[in-house]
Amino acid sequence: MTSTYRIKSLPLLSIEVAQGKAKAALVKAKQQLGFVPNMYGAMANEPELFEAYASGYAAFRRECGFSPVEQEVIFLAISRENSCDYCMAAHSFVADAMSKGPIAVTDAIREGRPIADPKLAALATLTTKMVASRGRPTDDDVRAFLAAGYTERNILGIILAIGVKTFSNYTNHIFHTPVDEVFASRMWKAA
Repeated sequence: MTSTYRIKSLPLLSIEVAQGKAKAALVKAKQQLGFVPNMYGAMANEPELFEAYASGYAAFRRECGFSPVEQEVIFLAISRENSCDYCMAAHSFVADAMSKGPIAVTDAIREGRPIADPKLAALATLTTKMVASRGRPTDDDVRAFLAAGYTERNILGIILAIGVKTFSNYTNHIFHTPVDEVFASRMWKAA
């Protein structure tokens, strides 16, 4: 599914043209990543959106107690449910190259197939159900998640990830953000 509306009056900002808080945020991103992802250039048009995204993203990565592989499972499950081509490519790349997640798990999420690892499958399932139900999982959904070894606090971590990915997924939808060359090997199209 693609968005029918595309932002027309706002560019993907670069360090060279951004000003104020937007420029500072893009400079920081380049220092951390070595480049400025196109999505950041879109978000920087509203510096508070970019700031909220970056802060929530960093807090989720640092504080919510999920391993790097689990974090990518969550981000991929959300982005797939939200049909975000950009984030599916980016997080597939990050899962493979940085988080060192099993490609079989990443590909299963990308293709909508079951995940062989039962704990990661429970994580992806609850995450997807949380997005699809707008935060209203059933008792059975949560029981299966808890039985896999997760906690109720982990549900709150998933909610933080959903908030962060909603910022990025929706920004990418409205901008039709082009996938950066670095992520191009993991391009994905919503069915």
